[in-house]
Amino acid sequence: MTPRRIPFLALTPHEDAAAVRSAIDRVIARGWFILGPEVEAFESEFAAAMGARYSIGVGNGTDAIALILRALGIGPGDEVITSPLSAAYSALAVMMAGARPVFADVDPNRLTLDPDQAGRAVGPRTRAILPVHLYGQAADMAAIEAVAARHNLAVVEDCCQAHLATAAGRPVGTIGIAGAFSFYPTKNLGALGDGGAIVTNDRALAERLARLRNGGQTDRYRHAEPGVNSRLDEMQAAVLRARLPFLRQWTARRRALAARYRAALGGSQADEIAVPPEMDAGHVYHLFVVKVRGAGARDDLQSRLAAAGVETLIHYPVTISRQPALAGEHPAECPIAQRVCDEILSLPLHPALADEDVDAVATAVRKDAIKCGR
Repeated sequence: MTPRRIPFLALTPHEDAAAVRSAIDRVIARGWFILGPEVEAFESEFAAAMGARYSIGVGNGTDAIALILRALGIGPGDEVITSPLSAAYSALAVMMAGARPVFADVDPNRLTLDPDQAGRAVGPRTRAILPVHLYGQAADMAAIEAVAARHNLAVVEDCCQAHLATAAGRPVGTIGIAGAFSFYPTKNLGALGDGGAIVTNDRALAERLARLRNGGQTDRYRHAEPGVNSRLDEMQAAVLRARLPFLRQWTARRRALAARYRAALGGSQADEIAVPPEMDAGHVYHLFVVKVRGAGARDDLQSRLAAAGVETLIHYPVTISRQPALAGEHPAECPIAQRVCDEILSLPLHPALADEDVDAVATAVRKDAIKCGR
């Protein structure tokens, strides 16, 4: 009998379908597609939802990081300390700004930037720390803030996987000078294409970012400084406005599914299959990951789950510091992050996932552990 397929993601609209369709029709009927009323309204609504004073819509999350750094005057000759365990775009954004990414290893439990390692990585050219709130779990922001304060560094938050996450009760993106968000379709708040936003409580910084994302213009055809073309378009802004009211219930659903996974896998797991701990109640579970230890064990588990109809992915198979694109930056080795990259496996988790799907995945994981003698 063919096993029931459990896909990793479901990207088509569900309960938000009518609102999304209405938003698209509204933009088409208006005939205004770039930097219009939808973007302006979304910026206001998103800032309020994230607990920030200002929001600036941009083309994607990578641009959001790079633009923050540029707006802070960080560029050639400067260094930014960041995590090696993330999508490579976080470090590539540092390079886009002209600065050099410096990698410090991750905390083995939280899987985000280790504050002690970040402190050891500070050098005479360091200008900022870029923590990545990974898989929906916030970095240890209090400790990172302490490191930054000792060395007079800016803190720029990569919140691309952490919409509505909090760190010890504080909304991510509002703890440092600014936070970068992505609306890539797979994100907790996803568009129907690319999109991003920056949040900040600094008015002067917000005003400069609004100029930089639009070619450095102060008004039409007057460019006060060199900027870029990175504008959230009206269509994506309208879709995001339609979906934003669903974000809290989607986040609650993600947390409920994660708790179900933890209950099913936590009590019976052996040393070879482990669920990373929830280090902060503000975790929003962009991804639900397990660690699979032992030579070839992860590949074996992934193959067995595929045979059982369960689609899984690996986030991420290679540390950023080992990516060929970063070789010219002479990155430091980060052994903890590398070990995590060799062990991590992402299980299906999204708001449309049914409870029985989580139970089926957990059962398949447990059966695999038994088959492998674990």
